[in-house]
Amino acid sequence: MKARSHAKLMLLAAAMAGVTIAPAAAPARPGPVVPASAGNAAMTSLLDYLRNQNTTGFLVIQDGKVLVEKNFPAPEGDRQFPLFVYGKAGDGALLEDVASQQKSFVSVLIAVAIDKGLIDVEKPVADYIGAGWSRATPEQEAKIRVIDVLHMASGLDEKFGYEAPAGTKFFYNTPVYAVSKRIVAAAARQPLETITRDWLAGPAGMANTAWRKRPAALASIGNDTGLVTTPRDTALFGLMILHNGVSNDGKRVVSEASLKRMFERSPTNPAYGRLWWLNGGDYVMGAMGNRKDGPLIAAAPADTVAALGAFNRRLFVVPSRKLVVVRTGAAAGDKDFDQQLWLRLNKVIG
Repeated sequence: MKARSHAKLMLLAAAMAGVTIAPAAAPARPGPVVPASAGNAAMTSLLDYLRNQNTTGFLVIQDGKVLVEKNFPAPEGDRQFPLFVYGKAGDGALLEDVASQQKSFVSVLIAVAIDKGLIDVEKPVADYIGAGWSRATPEQEAKIRVIDVLHMASGLDEKFGYEAPAGTKFFYNTPVYAVSKRIVAAAARQPLETITRDWLAGPAGMANTAWRKRPAALASIGNDTGLVTTPRDTALFGLMILHNGVSNDGKRVVSEASLKRMFERSPTNPAYGRLWWLNGGDYVMGAMGNRKDGPLIAAAPADTVAALGAFNRRLFVVPSRKLVVVRTGAAAGDKDFDQQLWLRLNKVIG
């Protein structure tokens, strides 16, 4: 079973390696796997670093080739990590709640809803979920649009109180973000689980991806459902993004126009789009409100887009390099993890 699953992933990657896929196109022949134990010094350095940084899963696909796929044992002694684990998939990878990476998956669901004519991001949030969803005054709340929630610029604090006019201030607000899940479900008139399966996971071949109710300790942050998935499923999601919204079997998941809009830099943070982090901007407004001049990750290609989650859960998609990178696990000990990862990864991918 493991060998068949691995071969399937390689076929998926190979089929999505180009710039476009016509719906009737046959899958390309899979590229070779580069063994992690091939004696490559750069690869050894990369994997040693990842292992020492509490990584549980690492997968790199470039130009249709699976360069490396490694699953590591779960770190011992981490009290929080077990709260994010939901067993193992058939390939041995842990089924993990990917934390705030879920935001980027929801961004795609909203983009699909836009394609279907179900959502207009310029409309107020209240048009979809009703008035009184915040603690702002009715007049203040009426000015908060769907796009403001997607840009993390609602103007609300984490308790939904008013702090600033909508669209004027970046604040990474997970409780308010969670409203976006209510918006898309209300617009579709279907549960989030159903539209995730029908609009995204099913068409993209993501067989191990589903929403799960979080433990009370995690739900208390204001986002009570976690997206549980595997490195392979996350890579398939990344490959769909890389391939302009087209799944492996030629089905379009999201239009190129809607996908492009997801990665337009927001007015309040050039490092953020519609629930996606973006590299290559002039400065970064961080999740804690701190401003840093320069790009999100200096060592990464400028066109990198990223789904980032707590504990260094990572999905990087780099169109210029035809590259998808996935990292799962517990929190890395290195505070400069992303930069150090890319410095090592650049030596592997050339």
